[in-house]
Amino acid sequence: MDIRTVSGAVIVPAHDEEAVLARTLDALRPVAASGTVDVIVVCNGCSDATADIARRYAGLTVIEIEAASKVAAMNVGDAATQRWPRLYLDADIQIEPEAVAAVLHELARPDGPLAARPASVEDVHDATFPVRAYYRARARIPEVGVRLWGAGGYAVSQTGHARFERFPDIVNDDSWIHNLFTDDEKAVLDTPPMLVRVPRTTTALLAVITRHRRGQLDLGVSLGEQSSQRARAILRSAKGPRSAVDAFCYAALTQISRMRSRRADATQWSRDPSTREPSPASPR
Repeated sequence: MDIRTVSGAVIVPAHDEEAVLARTLDALRPVAASGTVDVIVVCNGCSDATADIARRYAGLTVIEIEAASKVAAMNVGDAATQRWPRLYLDADIQIEPEAVAAVLHELARPDGPLAARPASVEDVHDATFPVRAYYRARARIPEVGVRLWGAGGYAVSQTGHARFERFPDIVNDDSWIHNLFTDDEKAVLDTPPMLVRVPRTTTALLAVITRHRRGQLDLGVSLGEQSSQRARAILRSAKGPRSAVDAFCYAALTQISRMRSRRADATQWSRDPSTREPSPASPR
């Protein structure tokens, strides 16, 4: 689908993302040049060259705010555009213009979903063995319902956004959005997948899944039965030595994150530095 045939906005909150922002914005060049989709980069609490890098790209709106807050950045991005639907994209996610067009088109349909995201794929290149094992095991868990969280981007229609006035001050904004809509109101579209770079180190992965679990608990999501179902699915998927090792790594990391999520400091935002490597791409 041609990006010039749809209307909407892409809002990119960015906090100290000078190492990775160029590869995200390189992919969004055709979107910014379309004239029909606003691309807004909200640099929040940056102490590096994030804003300078974003300003090198034609067609973008670049806003700087003092607060280092993703949800504050998304609220500022909302105020800077009148276009609908809106895709909220993490600053380290690569997405094809075709995927942007597809999700905006789907959400603009009168009988379309209220929230959606493109397909996604996890890049485990250069990750440690426990990280690769964790994601192999997780991939064998059958999806239950429509999952918006964990992909680095999601979008809402104007009607969907009417469910809330502003993004609340929370850690897991994607889980919050996911829980705001029923499965009948959400969709994961069959598009070129967004590229999600997973944590490369075991320590970084533990920080990410601990933060996600604590965020779920803070949202009042009961994880007991959900965790039991996933554990049973992992055990059923173990068909040989390799898959058994994968299941062990998944179970061990999940258990450690469960214990860490009970600590008071688990509410603090912890970004994954292992995926923040300099991008070889640079704007011309």
